[in-house]
Amino acid sequence: MKEFGPALRDAAKATAIAFGLFVVMVGLRTDVSPTGALFLRTRWAELAMLCALVFALRLAIGLWVTPRFMAQAGGSLAGPLARAGALFGTGLLLVAVVLPAIPGIGRYELDLAILVLTYVMLGWGLNIVVGLAGLLDLGYVAFYAVGAYSYALLAQYFGLSFWVCLPLAGILAAFWGILLGFPVLRLRGDYLAIVTLAFGEIIRVVLLNWVELTGGPNGISGIPRPTFFGLPFSMSGGPGTFAGFFGLEPSPTHRVVFLYYLILCLALLTNWVTIRIRRQPIGRAWEALREDEVACRALGINVTTTKLTAFALGAMFGGFAGAFFATRQAFISPESFTFIESAIILAIVVLGGLGSQVGVAVAAIVMIGGFELFRDLDEWRMLVFGAAMVAIMVLRPRGLVGSRTPTVALGQRRAIGAEYVGEGRG
Repeated sequence: MKEFGPALRDAAKATAIAFGLFVVMVGLRTDVSPTGALFLRTRWAELAMLCALVFALRLAIGLWVTPRFMAQAGGSLAGPLARAGALFGTGLLLVAVVLPAIPGIGRYELDLAILVLTYVMLGWGLNIVVGLAGLLDLGYVAFYAVGAYSYALLAQYFGLSFWVCLPLAGILAAFWGILLGFPVLRLRGDYLAIVTLAFGEIIRVVLLNWVELTGGPNGISGIPRPTFFGLPFSMSGGPGTFAGFFGLEPSPTHRVVFLYYLILCLALLTNWVTIRIRRQPIGRAWEALREDEVACRALGINVTTTKLTAFALGAMFGGFAGAFFATRQAFISPESFTFIESAIILAIVVLGGLGSQVGVAVAAIVMIGGFELFRDLDEWRMLVFGAAMVAIMVLRPRGLVGSRTPTVALGQRRAIGAEYVGEGRG
């Protein structure tokens, strides 16, 4: 078998890398003795098991998965997969609409669904910048923070309601997106990623140190909650409350269900606007910019406007999500807007498939909702979750949804197979 030699060498390299990573994280551990002193405990058996598992899996991938599974993921499956994706997306939407009414769904499940939908919205917003326009943005959390702090400050200092502050937060975030877009007009690739990463850190440091306005590390508390057309969700059940107006028994679940449908509507608005704009000339200009910026300029497309609109629109939806996050938590601080948030959102977009709306939604469910399934594993949770992500990206290097359907087609519209889509590109 001619694949055995290269597969064996690849498995040996992967095992050596795994050993270098796991020898510190797993093999060595500091514990507290009964006397209170620290001592170093070794776990060589667990380390050997992990390295053996990595070797076996990598060897199996090299011998069977790569030559067979990846070769079969061709254009012949693109059409059926596209139709299955459309049906799956419709089913996912129906489940999302009726989720609060499903028996057995309680407060915990609704809170988790709200968190997942928040990241779905953030993923769709970043998908405009990364998936459609091809601009690698590592500082997307900055617009998330701008939207959250904009809502908190406007609501507290000016007494504006959530429905007034929501569009203002999006506009302010879009303004900062344009400000970020101007310095990076001539940058691409790694240089663009470094500048956007720095922008995200600048926003976080400003929020941390401008104590008079943002509260610094203490954050802002007591952020007003949204109301249902002026009816607050109060447990008193008076005539001016939501429960009193509709004659219901006061329950804290009412506010949670309202927040769930609120973020669901915001996420669907993001998806609808993205799909509509993608079919417009500006959307096709984003895709042309993603494929080849030089050719895009040669076609006479204004690259400056194209980049700024992508940054502004993506930032606006990030600002909407930030405003919702602030009103849901009623407290925000700079610790909620670190680089790890940008990394998670970018991982959702890449894992789902650049440019794929359904893929981003599925990736958010897998990454955010699936992470809760490993909560009982304690210290092994991050390791198992990371291994699951690595397995998905090995099996699906172009994302969960790797096929594409052209926005404009001459004659019959046909899906583009995953093998014709570059890895790491839309």
